Amino acid sequence: MYDNTCKYLAEKSPASFVRWLLNIEPGKISVLKTEIIPEPIEADTLVLLQTVNQILHLEFQTVPYSTPSIPLRMLEYKAILTRKYRLPIEQVVIFLKHTNSELVFQNQYEDDYTIHRYRIIRIWEQNPSPLLVTPELLPLAALAQSDNPNTLLEQVAQQVAMIKETEQRQNISACVFVLAGLRFEKNLIRQLFKEDIMRESVTYQDILQQGVQQGMQQGVQQGMQQGMQRGELAILQRQISRRFGELEPQLNERIQRLAIPQLEDLGEALLDFSNAADLAAWLQLQKID
Repeated sequence: MYDNTCKYLAEKSPASFVRWLLNIEPGKISVLKTEIIPEPIEADTLVLLQTVNQILHLEFQTVPYSTPSIPLRMLEYKAILTRKYRLPIEQVVIFLKHTNSELVFQNQYEDDYTIHRYRIIRIWEQNPSPLLVTPELLPLAALAQSDNPNTLLEQVAQQVAMIKETEQRQNISACVFVLAGLRFEKNLIRQLFKEDIMRESVTYQDILQQGVQQGMQQGVQQGMQQGMQRGELAILQRQISRRFGELEPQLNERIQRLAIPQLEDLGEALLDFSNAADLAAWLQLQKID
């Protein structure tokens, strides 16, 4: 859900992302199809923008863990892109949700014979000023550094309201509404961004269809939460299975009942677990409905 929103923004206005991340005034920009990557992992997070002299490879990540790991994926993608295009590749991983996990500070793959580096951006540490002046970057501005996040979200709402073209204003509002959910309470978001207006946005409808098909009949908010929960649950289950093998049915049942914030916390806590007993002890401490 969140990753698809960023993918839409980057592909809809690639020049805005090139200016922000490469600090250049781009000429011709092409959005490359991700099908060039064989069996891409979480391909909906992958954006490839080709300028005249280089390729900008963007990865948007809500959580810092994946299988295979982000560093290994960056290495694989760099090799594929270099072989195909013979151009310099600028790789940038943008983490969207604030976390203290050490994984969001890891910017290279390294083994006995190979070192591959790439850029990382923790959006919650970024100066919001450059993001506030570009409509397509306003959804990311809501997640940027601020001593008063609520005031920042109000600034974003004011900038969105100043967008003259109706369709663009609706679409950017929809994207802010989705991404702001990573940081703010829904009631505050609804006060600043009217949901009934965004329902007329083609972008809003497309985002819903991609991530929450099953949940749409039960309401927009519930559907968005269910879609996100299923995705994070699937990733965690694969990681747990690889580390600890098959779990007891009772443990699997408790994991499946975790809420989205608990799944995110488990993703970080999992890095410190030595065995399934550690996982069981952690689950025992969780309040599960």
